[in-house]
Amino acid sequence: MNKVVSISNSDLPARERILRKAHDLFYAEGLRATGIDRVIAEAGVTKVTFYRHFPSKNDLILTYLNLRHERWMKWFTEALERHGGASKGAQALPPVMKEWFRGKALGDFRGCAFLNCVSEMGPVMPAVVEATRQHKQQMTDAIEALLPQSSLRKRTAEARVRGRNRVVGNTIRRACSRGPTGRAPS
Repeated sequence: MNKVVSISNSDLPARERILRKAHDLFYAEGLRATGIDRVIAEAGVTKVTFYRHFPSKNDLILTYLNLRHERWMKWFTEALERHGGASKGAQALPPVMKEWFRGKALGDFRGCAFLNCVSEMGPVMPAVVEATRQHKQQMTDAIEALLPQSSLRKRTAEARVRGRNRVVGNTIRRACSRGPTGRAPS
């Protein structure tokens, strides 16, 4: 029998503590709203330790995106399989997205971390745009693997990813337009 060993944050190496805390804060509150001093304080490290591992906030942002990509793709591919994988084809996608929207993927739903980063940093940090492009390509590849062989397979997968991005954008806009009661203002 496998026993799950829980590791407290303080038992992790400093770099891992910084990265985990940045992951949580960047996704929940945004890149610009999260200052380095807050990441340092919540990770329980010194500024010297922080800058030894991440020479700049931009370096931390790119490392965060790499971690987010790894976590997302692991969850996404496992969820696709859980919902039928190739035997269900594209029909596996809606229940996977439903899980994500309901916060059953990687915590509370706050939109696509990559699109959020592009909206905040894309114009001033082209590496964020490139990381997002690579992430979307790997998502397209995962969806394409679900589809039957055909000359339209790649195009169909790309359309599903674009559709997912529109759904995410619409969901975010709806959530932002609602007041504290969760209902649209009257």
